[in-house]
Amino acid sequence: MNNEGRNEIRRLMIAVNRIDELYYRALRSLKVKDNTFVLFYAISDGMSHSQKRICEEWLIPRTTLNTIVKECIHLGYIQLVSQGNKEKEIVLTDSGKAFAASILTPIFAAEEKAMEPLLGKGLVEQLECFTERLQLEFQQMKE
Repeated sequence: MNNEGRNEIRRLMIAVNRIDELYYRALRSLKVKDNTFVLFYAISDGMSHSQKRICEEWLIPRTTLNTIVKECIHLGYIQLVSQGNKEKEIVLTDSGKAFAASILTPIFAAEEKAMEPLLGKGLVEQLECFTERLQLEFQQMKE
């Protein structure tokens, strides 16, 4: 790879680290733990979510997510509802919906405002493509 390509990857890695830091600071100001935030972010799409699905999609260790789910059940934010199989669906209670709104509304507003000038420019598609290609390359490293 040429120097220009190497430099682009380095800039991407710095940007990803800066994004992580920005979320970390925002969550601290909202006084919410990062993995608790991820749980509420994950279930905010209105779709059915099991702990297994969240772990797979968001790369949270099962034990970590299980601990957070128990805390949120204890606080009255969520319930686990049986779907007739082994996995249970995570469902927000009314107080959970209010809590989710309190932490997600300002985050979503900031994300949407930051993304607005970039819409339609292929940024997300390019990052998804890079992610898929990187996954394949890393898998080949193992072989």
